[in-house]
Amino acid sequence: MASTDVSTSMQTPEVGTIDMKLEVVTLPVSDVDRAKGFYQSLGWRTDADIAVGADFRVVQLTPPHSQCSVSFGTGLTTAEPGSAQRLLLAVSDIDAARADLISRGVTVSEVFHLAGGRVPGRDPQGRSYQTYAAFSDPDGNGWLLQEIRQRLPGREWED
Repeated sequence: MASTDVSTSMQTPEVGTIDMKLEVVTLPVSDVDRAKGFYQSLGWRTDADIAVGADFRVVQLTPPHSQCSVSFGTGLTTAEPGSAQRLLLAVSDIDAARADLISRGVTVSEVFHLAGGRVPGRDPQGRSYQTYAAFSDPDGNGWLLQEIRQRLPGREWED
């Protein structure tokens, strides 16, 4: 079967056994230094800033306690600046996370939940994964804070 074919089988493949961890997501930005300053202002750790000549530069930053980083730079992607959307940051307390970002000068939406579209306020049932706030970087790459106070069963990998 070619990689573009869609299987009509109702069988679910076995869960993989080889560790594969999402480590870095590449963001398209128009100004590397401006993006670096923005993400540093969020309190994210700078892991790398590597330039090789005028045509290649990679900057990598990591949110506090995250296992996944973001990178951006020159010569990394052909995606249009601002085209990355719905990047999720899991937080245990959305009000505290939102207040922290606002204190750092970031414009953050009011808290909302989804019910056929964005509806103002927290999820009425108080469920994890259902309450959000949104913000964007200077290029318009869109981020969501998603409140997760309790993980769904099966979400954590067993050792």
